[in-house]
Amino acid sequence: MLTPFHLAYHVTDLEAARRFYGGVLGCAEGRSTDSWVDFDFFGHQISLHLGAPFENANTGKVGDHMVPMPHLGLVLGYDDWRTLADRLQAARTEWVLEPSVRFEGEPGEQWTMFFRDPSGNPIEIKGFKDLSGVFAG
Repeated sequence: MLTPFHLAYHVTDLEAARRFYGGVLGCAEGRSTDSWVDFDFFGHQISLHLGAPFENANTGKVGDHMVPMPHLGLVLGYDDWRTLADRLQAARTEWVLEPSVRFEGEPGEQWTMFFRDPSGNPIEIKGFKDLSGVFAG
């Protein structure tokens, strides 16, 4: 059984974070103060604190695309990934990398999408039709 991870990082506006993580992504809000807020990020705990977001640059190569490094990532089953991709598209998300498939027909076939939260923090969400392929070589 996998256990939840915890990740804390900075955002510039807690209300914008609440609208994005709670409203757009559909994450349930947990505890909060005037300087931070927790969310249930698909079964994992993220804590968003007021401050300067971490620096990142498009230095990671994904296929033919350069993506932001470092970034927060998550793996979902394909149906949940598709539902989330549709929600993000309906919210007119600005994509770093639009929803697309990689390694099609190969071991580790996966769907991926990259976007940023309102503070510019990069997020990648992967979707697998077969979760046993997450670590396929």
